[in-house]
Amino acid sequence: QVRLVESGGGLVQPGGSLRLSCAFSGSFFSDSVMGWYRQAPTKERELVAAITATGITDYGDNVSGRFTISRDNAQNTVDLQMNSLKPEDTAVYYCNCQYWGRNYWGQGTQVTVSS
Repeated sequence: QVRLVESGGGLVQPGGSLRLSCAFSGSFFSDSVMGWYRQAPTKERELVAAITATGITDYGDNVSGRFTISRDNAQNTVDLQMNSLKPEDTAVYYCNCQYWGRNYWGQGTQVTVSS
């Protein structure tokens, strides 16, 4: 059974930084594409960043250059370092695992960027 647990969300001022972490429980982490998505009120869920099993990364246009995704296949974790945060980054952030066409989701963690 797959379980994804996010941590690290919270309230931060504009220009600040946060680091999100996702802990994966299951047997195929190192073979999966891992990612972070976010959903703001009244908006659709969107890709923030993704990283393949071999470390190739992809970023959403709105975060490129500010956010960095990384994974640790020994610890079964995937992190999202978020710098230069803006109020429009406010959303619930979800950890995602893609494996053989199936998607697995965490419960989400709230990130609020406000002064």
